[in-house]
Amino acid sequence: MAEARKAAEDWIVYRAPRRGGGRVGYFAAARVAGIDPDPKLPGHSYAWMEDFLPFDEIVPLERSSGFYERRLDFVAKRSLIGRALQGHSVRTISEIEFGDIVRQGLAETLDPANAVRLELDPAHADSETLTLLNASEEEQERRVVQILMNRKIRDASFRHQVCRAYDNTCAVTGLRMVNGGGKAEAQAAHIWSVAAGGPDVVQNGLALSATVHWLFDRHLISLADDYGLLVSHNRVPGELRSLFERQLQRIRLPKNKALWPRPQYIERHRAAFLG
Repeated sequence: MAEARKAAEDWIVYRAPRRGGGRVGYFAAARVAGIDPDPKLPGHSYAWMEDFLPFDEIVPLERSSGFYERRLDFVAKRSLIGRALQGHSVRTISEIEFGDIVRQGLAETLDPANAVRLELDPAHADSETLTLLNASEEEQERRVVQILMNRKIRDASFRHQVCRAYDNTCAVTGLRMVNGGGKAEAQAAHIWSVAAGGPDVVQNGLALSATVHWLFDRHLISLADDYGLLVSHNRVPGELRSLFERQLQRIRLPKNKALWPRPQYIERHRAAFLG
């Protein structure tokens, strides 16, 4: 509990343990907005999280130069790492370790080779964002919280993950267009908007072509609980109705069912559509 309280109002990284059955490593960062005691369970507390951001890829515990958490370098055998971490699921890491993990977790988003594809190039990004992207590794490490909070960078990471999940294909029209630079015509749309408190996670996103994205953001189209398409025909311009020949049919969804839109996010969007 003492270690957890040190994190209040600070940033953390999440680690996936081996017993979960997936890949072991760090998979996201978030900010601890507060810690409150559990009124029903003495000695336990809730941590309230904000600004959750999944990494582009899981960051393994170890790299070529050693473990990201320096303390693990002193564990005698790699097979004993899990035992060494037992009872320390919440622990403090240094700012350097935190910065290294986050930058590696967002390596694809921050890679200059992906700038145009993710709209982090000078034509789309503001000067503050470009300064962060063009900074040295040491400067990025010092400004890692600014990177995590930067809206353009968060949008780029969100776009990268959503478009990858949907294979760069519009979930409504089935259109898949990718230019020579690897940039998809499909955009990443938030189901529950960020302005209203929605998270930057794939399950809160849809890959949509530009026109469909515009209609979705204005709640002129929405989704049913079974992922069928809902269309407000009396408000959608007539020349666009041909886009929605599959009305009420299920939209195209990621192959990985774990990445499908969450019902609670769809419900929020549909409430505005019906209103």
